Amino acid sequence: MRHLSILGSTGSIGTQALDIIRGHRDEIIVEAISANKNIELVMQQILEFSPKLVCIYDKNSADRLREMLSESDIIVKPQVVDGMEGLITAAVYKDADMVLTAVVGMIGIRPTVEAIRAGKDIALANKETLVCAGHIIMSEAKKCNVNIYPVDSEHSAIFQSLNGEPRSAVDKIILTASGGPFRGYTREQLSQVTLKDALKHPNWNMGKKVTIDSATLANKGLEVMEARWLFDVLPEKIQVVVQPQSIIHSAVQYEDGAVIAQLGVPDMKVPIQYAFFYPERPYLPGKRIDFFELGRITFEKPDMDTFKALKLAYRAIETGGSMPCVFNAANERAVADFIAERISFLEIADIIEKEMQHHAVIENPSLDEIVTIGDEIINR
Repeated sequence: MRHLSILGSTGSIGTQALDIIRGHRDEIIVEAISANKNIELVMQQILEFSPKLVCIYDKNSADRLREMLSESDIIVKPQVVDGMEGLITAAVYKDADMVLTAVVGMIGIRPTVEAIRAGKDIALANKETLVCAGHIIMSEAKKCNVNIYPVDSEHSAIFQSLNGEPRSAVDKIILTASGGPFRGYTREQLSQVTLKDALKHPNWNMGKKVTIDSATLANKGLEVMEARWLFDVLPEKIQVVVQPQSIIHSAVQYEDGAVIAQLGVPDMKVPIQYAFFYPERPYLPGKRIDFFELGRITFEKPDMDTFKALKLAYRAIETGGSMPCVFNAANERAVADFIAERISFLEIADIIEKEMQHHAVIENPSLDEIVTIGDEIINR
């Protein structure tokens, strides 16, 4: 029996995780959930899954949920907590043995660290955690004998492609990318794109932040950084390959030249369920690949001059120390500004570059230093 705490239960990953749990109610118990403000959906989740603890990050929304619960006819009401302390409380909840970290952004770092220290296995969907604090996260996981199961489709594919193979035989990791909605565009064309255009991903249904990151290729840069820590490989051993059909989710090339890849239709439920049940593969309803219908799978080299966020990400991870945190925080701020339509699409990468140019690198930043750097950049 799996006892689960879900950080980010109302987002894309969180709601898909609950869809999976609906088919495995006798195997997974939801002990705790968290959200930011969407208390209407949280109330539905409380009624259906009966978590014992609920964190609403926004205090005013948490107070409204408390009122809703007091007026409801729910017999056993969950404890409601709020803020960062509440998020940490949900992450370390005593009855949970696994935490799905599905919140977006640097907010996920502290709860993930505390969950690891509390001995909880991690189903990791919050890539910013490893981007900014990979040296801390992986060290703590090893020290606490905690498993980290990747939920990103690409990192899950790499994890699956490494199964049963010696890590010493890995030649390189092949990280695939769809190319996003603007694949093949010039910078002149990108100067004209709108928020509505950027939110039209050709293959995946994701939240706004991740969808914009996919359009700029910043998301792939973040995934390079995440892979560097998850699989203990140098950035020069991670190759990004554009695969527009999103059928090959990623692959590993070994020293003998063999390439092992994981394929499937674009569906985040596969990596989520794999993390919950590893190493088992229970049945999952959904579409399967029809190779005759598919016809072909094509490959392209990413254009890192036009989509310079990916080039900046490689520069950040090669520099190391606190620079990946700067890349991530600057991207978070820039994407928020783009979503609010305060800046243009191309300005996202420009803001990242400017922050990186002005940052004095800390070689081995502490958790407090990482959080401080992130907060300063995001709140500028």
